[in-house]
Amino acid sequence: MSHPHTTAVTPVRRAPESEGSPRATQQGRAKQRDAYFDNAKYLAIVLVAMGHAWEPLRDGSRTVTALYNLVYAFHMPAFIVISGYFSRGFDASPAKIRRLVTGVAVPYVVFETAYTLFTRWTDGVPDRPVTVLDPLYLTWFLVALFVWRLTTPLWRGVRWPLPTALVVAMLATVSPSIGNDLDLQRVLQFLPYFVFGLCLRPEHFRLVRRWKVRVLAVPVFAGALAVSYWAAPRMTGAWFFHRDSAEELGAPAWYGPVMTLAAFGCSVILVACFLAWVPGRRMWFTALGTGTLYGYLLHGFVAQGSKSWGWYTPDWIHGPLGEITVTIGAAAIVTVLCTPPVRRIFRFAVEPKMEWAFRRDTRGAPEAAREQGTRIGSRALS
Repeated sequence: MSHPHTTAVTPVRRAPESEGSPRATQQGRAKQRDAYFDNAKYLAIVLVAMGHAWEPLRDGSRTVTALYNLVYAFHMPAFIVISGYFSRGFDASPAKIRRLVTGVAVPYVVFETAYTLFTRWTDGVPDRPVTVLDPLYLTWFLVALFVWRLTTPLWRGVRWPLPTALVVAMLATVSPSIGNDLDLQRVLQFLPYFVFGLCLRPEHFRLVRRWKVRVLAVPVFAGALAVSYWAAPRMTGAWFFHRDSAEELGAPAWYGPVMTLAAFGCSVILVACFLAWVPGRRMWFTALGTGTLYGYLLHGFVAQGSKSWGWYTPDWIHGPLGEITVTIGAAAIVTVLCTPPVRRIFRFAVEPKMEWAFRRDTRGAPEAAREQGTRIGSRALS
């Protein structure tokens, strides 16, 4: 801001922006966004893209397998915890339901259809049916987010929300009859992370950002990587996918509840370490954190197509140089997909307004303004 000239002329005061003006709205959103969470979301989506890029490289590399299992232990839990934290204000009001439909349900239908048509071509399965009951690839997260948010008022009213959610997740692991409809195994097994996020407060995030926690996170992550490297040829990392029951993983039923608690404990510790390292100041990638839903949904087409396009065919790709190249390429691609130009192109599918589908809000301006204020920041991926 420039200083006023030291003259006798009285400086002209700028008229305050009206509450509903575009400038005031933009300034209000800028003030309410926290660079720390935008940074966390961007870094997490980069890890998601890297994990998908490493998948075809696991068979020939114990190191890649160890990194893959380690990243899968905390990258989606981190997203889900943040989703829960920003869903605390969801009260099932008409405006919130509308936002849930346009921001989660509609994108799910659009991308579920798009992925089905895309994989018909890449996988050579022309008769693959288009259905919204069996989420394909990474669209499961939108189904889960819809269910979790819709049940937020319930979890806010339960006396012991996190223990209750853990019990639900444990029961899911011993219930193979749940089936694949709406990927309910994942919805229920990942539920505790969402509820955990609902229980968090700003002071909890300030706690993990203390320098002592940041220093402690280094040996914790190093130890976790060492354990992952040791375990790579000895056990499956599918427990961290949370998509199958114990029986479907070939384990006794009692393994399910035990592994649910063990995986939750490990993942929460690693999420805390990850969040401890996230910078709190504005960085070059901070603005990209507002568009991670775009990166998440769009990078899947590249990840799926790359396997059919022969990107992993050359032998050098499965060596150290190729693994580094794939890692950097995945980070670069998902970064581009979070940029404003890409978001403008695909906004119709990811963030449709759909004003034509809803009745106009006839409430008074103050009430509508309060609703707008509680809506800002409610989503974790955008």
